[in-house]
Amino acid sequence: MNVPTVNPARVFVPRDAAARSVGADEVAERIAAVAALAGREIELVRTGSRGMLWLEPLVEVATPGGRVGYGPVTPEAVDGLVAAGILDGADTGAPTSLGPVEDLPWMRRQQRLTFARVGVVDPRSADDHESYGGNAGLRAALDRSPDQVVEEVVTSGLRGRGGAGFPTGIKWRTVLGAQDELKFVCCNADEGDSGTFADRMLMEGDPFTLIEGMTIAAHAVGATEGAAVEGYVYIRSEYPDAIETMTAAIEAARARGWLGAGILGSALEFDLHVRVGAGAYICGEETSMLESLEGKRGTVRPKPPIPALAGLFGRPTVVNNVLSLAAVPWILANGGAAYARYGMGRSRGTSVFQLGGNIARGGIVETAFGITLRALVEDLGGGTGSGRPVRAIQVGGPLGSYLPVGQLDLPMDYEAFSEAGALLGHGGVVVFDDTVDMSLMARFAMRFCAEESCGKCTPCRVGAVRGVETIDRIRAGEEPTKNLLLLEDLCELMTDGSLCAMGGLTPMPVRSAVKHFAHDFGVTP
Repeated sequence: MNVPTVNPARVFVPRDAAARSVGADEVAERIAAVAALAGREIELVRTGSRGMLWLEPLVEVATPGGRVGYGPVTPEAVDGLVAAGILDGADTGAPTSLGPVEDLPWMRRQQRLTFARVGVVDPRSADDHESYGGNAGLRAALDRSPDQVVEEVVTSGLRGRGGAGFPTGIKWRTVLGAQDELKFVCCNADEGDSGTFADRMLMEGDPFTLIEGMTIAAHAVGATEGAAVEGYVYIRSEYPDAIETMTAAIEAARARGWLGAGILGSALEFDLHVRVGAGAYICGEETSMLESLEGKRGTVRPKPPIPALAGLFGRPTVVNNVLSLAAVPWILANGGAAYARYGMGRSRGTSVFQLGGNIARGGIVETAFGITLRALVEDLGGGTGSGRPVRAIQVGGPLGSYLPVGQLDLPMDYEAFSEAGALLGHGGVVVFDDTVDMSLMARFAMRFCAEESCGKCTPCRVGAVRGVETIDRIRAGEEPTKNLLLLEDLCELMTDGSLCAMGGLTPMPVRSAVKHFAHDFGVTP
């Protein structure tokens, strides 16, 4: 097949941490070296990941008809691929030759609103951000009054994507109405749930969208006469690539006048700062994060007062997750009603689901709420990586329920999950095959809580330790029926008496494991 030569060839290789972990840097270096030896001029663009992690490192090449993909590509395969014509987008005939990336089934099944630019743009290029529609939402927001912006977010139905599911617009409305000379916008990027990585991928693949969303929030809530608004992105220390990329993007935004004084020629003054956490899972909870930002040990604050009225340093504060804030630019650019047309019930818009664990095709899927768990795990995910039957799926991180295969047709919806005694959380989906011992997974939940508890309240701090001991007795065959009753009493105490969701939700995976997989605990259901 004759393929028209594009000169210089534009070649895209991810800089995302997941792609780099399997050799993307080496692939990029080899492509540059081989092209130079062949006398071929190329433009090598380092992007974020498209989210098809089983195909990483994924190499894309621009052609007149769009980008074509090759993956997974190893450094050793580069010489042969270049000889076969990949710099011109040729079909090599090998399984790694994928064709047009946008036509791949994984991509076609999605509705990418928040992740529209992830894997497409150079995440450190302000020019790329604008050329692919960036700042359209911010410009639309600056043309409106703060209260109009807030009401647009209310209309969208956007809810907190960090796990709590609280309506974002209602939170913003509260901060807008608070009278103070200083307010804060804080992004909680302490993504600590097992099986979740969407925040990291957004920050590494399209950080300017997060900056834009936080700037819109600053305009929306800082209407007090003469009020100043400051912003912080709190990133977990385990994300060095995200920290580096966000820092570089913030510096580039300042240089372009997108942060600082007179943003885009308006009266808005707003700046952002990156702060790095010290590895405490509890700082995923908003008040613990605020304590850490203030230079204190991350422990939960009693509520009230709520952070919207008395947050960082006692000032009115917006605290939102990465994905919540990153959804806002699309909403302002296209309208809250347009966003609300996606989804079902009270779960409006799209959610970014993360497929992990024992799964054949793990990665990122952004789609409207309402897709079933089966469609995610079996259709998009391809079933288990081991090829064995699926036995359990945990949704919502380490504090989410373990769901049996009988609940695979559950729609991904906040209310549907709540009615099923489950938690949608941050959208993490972790798959287990039929070799898993669910009593061990219940023990893991209690042990996790014991390790990560801030220690502020007794039900969580002590209850989790007692929970591990009780499950150990059950697993040893010591009066399982009696100890299961004791475990249930303990779960009830932790649910009702814990200060925050850390201890309050730990019983959820434990109870679900006992309910759906009783045989693993030595009892007959």
